[in-house]
Amino acid sequence: MKKLLLIAILLVSTTIQAQKSKVLEGDWKNLKGISAYNLEFEYENLEIPKYDSEEDFLKDKMAKREEKEPGAGERFKKAWFADREEHYEPKFAESFNKRWDDKEVVVGRDMASADYTMKIQTTFLYPGYNVGVMRQNSKVDAIISVYKNDAPDTILFSVKYTKAEGNAAFGNDYDSGVRVGEAYAKMAKTFAKELSKKAK
Repeated sequence: MKKLLLIAILLVSTTIQAQKSKVLEGDWKNLKGISAYNLEFEYENLEIPKYDSEEDFLKDKMAKREEKEPGAGERFKKAWFADREEHYEPKFAESFNKRWDDKEVVVGRDMASADYTMKIQTTFLYPGYNVGVMRQNSKVDAIISVYKNDAPDTILFSVKYTKAEGNAAFGNDYDSGVRVGEAYAKMAKTFAKELSKKAK
């Protein structure tokens, strides 16, 4: 049990260190005083390793599953897109919000009270895998941009995160949606930490 716990801690530490951020536009201080953000997610032109496009990735994965079991390919495609609302997006929001003890800053979908939008544009996604004896973390790159709702063309701040890796505790992440969701959670954690320190 102690060995498993140590491995889990090492995995988490490695994940946090591997993740990198680069400010693309504006300054962290531009976000000072903003207490609520409406979340928006974008997945257009998503890069997936070893494939020319997300469409090519889906065609390949669907065909392989369809060969083994009729209907499995379509189920895979449906789950691939459903994972966004079921895992990725709620994990990001949950992870971000729990970093603020007094709810000084909150994010959420369809927040009518928020004057600002936080847009998470995913640019790269590797779902990873877990087949029991072998596994690989998921990896996500994304650009987080902030703008006022009535001025979407004026970006107040934009930062790119690379190598946000996802894995569930003790390797219990056989579902790709769970693995990728954890990558979004780690990205949100890093963003929230940087925001609390630098937006002063």
